[in-house]
Amino acid sequence: MLNNGHILTAAEMQEAEQHLIANGSSVIALMDRAGSGAADYIWRTAPHIPTLVICGPGNNGGDGYVIAQALLEKGAIVKIVASAEPSTDAAKTAKSLWQGVMLSLEEAEPEMQFVDCLFGTGLTRPVSGNLLKHYHRLSNGAQRRVAIDLPSGIETDTGSRLNEVSNYDLTIALGAYKPAHYLNPAAALMGDRVGVDIGVRSVSQTKLLARRTIAEPGKTDHKYSRGLVAIVAGPMKGAAKLSALAAQRSGAGYVKIFAGSDFESPNHSIVTVPCDDVKQLRAKLADERIGVIVIGPGLGRDSNAKQLLDAVLEIEKPVVLDADALMLLGDEVHRLQGRSSPVAMTPHSGEFAALSGGGESSKIYASVKLAAQSGAVVVHKGSDTVIANPMGDAVVAQQTSNWLSTAGTGDILAGMIAARFTNEKDMFLAAQQGQWLHSRAASLAGPSFSPEILIDHIAKAIQECL
Repeated sequence: MLNNGHILTAAEMQEAEQHLIANGSSVIALMDRAGSGAADYIWRTAPHIPTLVICGPGNNGGDGYVIAQALLEKGAIVKIVASAEPSTDAAKTAKSLWQGVMLSLEEAEPEMQFVDCLFGTGLTRPVSGNLLKHYHRLSNGAQRRVAIDLPSGIETDTGSRLNEVSNYDLTIALGAYKPAHYLNPAAALMGDRVGVDIGVRSVSQTKLLARRTIAEPGKTDHKYSRGLVAIVAGPMKGAAKLSALAAQRSGAGYVKIFAGSDFESPNHSIVTVPCDDVKQLRAKLADERIGVIVIGPGLGRDSNAKQLLDAVLEIEKPVVLDADALMLLGDEVHRLQGRSSPVAMTPHSGEFAALSGGGESSKIYASVKLAAQSGAVVVHKGSDTVIANPMGDAVVAQQTSNWLSTAGTGDILAGMIAARFTNEKDMFLAAQQGQWLHSRAASLAGPSFSPEILIDHIAKAIQECL
C-alpha cells in the first residue's frame, strides 16, 4: 500500500518531499523516480498508443517531460504541449532532456491518449481562459485520459472542482494518496487509481480504510461475552429489524429488540422485549448485560421518539446513533460530551448538516471537527465515507458499490458497527470493521441487491477477515 495507506494533504506532501531532499535526495531525482514510475504504468496498460502529454510550468509539468521521454524510449509516439516555460530548476532540467516533438497549445491536436501534467497537488485557483479551452479540446478529443497525481482543476485537500474537469481513465498518485483521490466529486472523475512510490514515509492522522483482521470467538466465549446488542425500535419497524439482523450476522452473541408489545421479531433467535412506554424502556435497558444500544433506525421524529432518545442518552452505556436519532439530536451534540461510555454517530450528508451546521469544505476536516465537538466517533456516510474520532484521527473508505444507494443499507451499517463494538470494545475500530464489511458485502452481493440480500453476504465478508 502506497505510503502505508497514509493520506497526505498538500502541505503534508510538501513537507514529506522536503524531508527526502534534506536527507540526500534532489528534486530532479524525485522527479525522475515519479515520472519513470508513471511511464511504466502508462506503458503497461496502454503500450504503443499515440500520446499527447500536456505540461504546466511547475514540477508537475517536469514530471510530464520525464514521462514523455520514458515513453519515447520505450517506442511510443509521444508529443508534448507546454502551457508555459518551466518555472522551476528541476522542470527546466527535465525539459532539457526531452528529445521529441514540442508543440504550442494552438498547434497541438488531440491524440488517442492524453496525459495531464498541467497542475497537480497544491492547486488553489481554477484553470481558466485560453488554457482551459485548450485543455478541454485536447482532453475531450482523446480516447484515453491519464492524470498525473491529480486531474488539473482539483483542490487537493477537499476534492472539490476549481473548474470543469474531464473524466479520466487512470489517475497515478505520486508518493502518497491525497484526500482528493478518495473524496467526491474528484474521486468520481479519476477512473482507476494507482500509486508510484518515490520513497515518502510520512505519517498522517488520515489513512485509507484497509481490511482489518477479525478474531473468531474463543473456546470459552458465550452469548454475553460476545455481546448483547439492544435495538430500540420505533413505528417504522422494518428499519429496526434490518439493524437487528445485521448485528446478528456481524458477530453479536445476542440481539434484542426493545419495542411496543405489537412488535414481531424478524426470527426466532432475536428476542423482542416489550416496552410500551419510556419508563419501561429505561428500566429494561438498565440490564447490565447489554453491551451497546442502537437507536435511530425507524425511530420517527415525534415527541415520543424524542423521549425515547432522551431515555437512552440518560443511560451510561455505549450507543450507536443513526437516522432519526441524529435529526432529533440536531446541533445539540454537546449532550454527548463527557460520557464515560463511547458513542458512534452514523450520519449521511443531510443528517451531518443538521448536526454540524455545515460550512466546512473538507469532508475529512468537517468529520474530525464534529467528532471533537461531540466526543463521538463519526461515520460520515456516502460514496466517500469518512470515519473520525475525537483525537483527530480519520479513515477514508473507498467506494466499492454504487448499489448501496438504496433504503435500508444505513440501518444495516448501524447494526454491524454495534455488533463489532460488542466484540472489540473499541468504537473507532468497530466503525472501521463495520464499514469495511458493509462495503465488501455489497461487492459480494453483486448488482441490484435488496437490504436482505446484503445481510446474507455479511458472513462471506467476515470470512475474508479471519
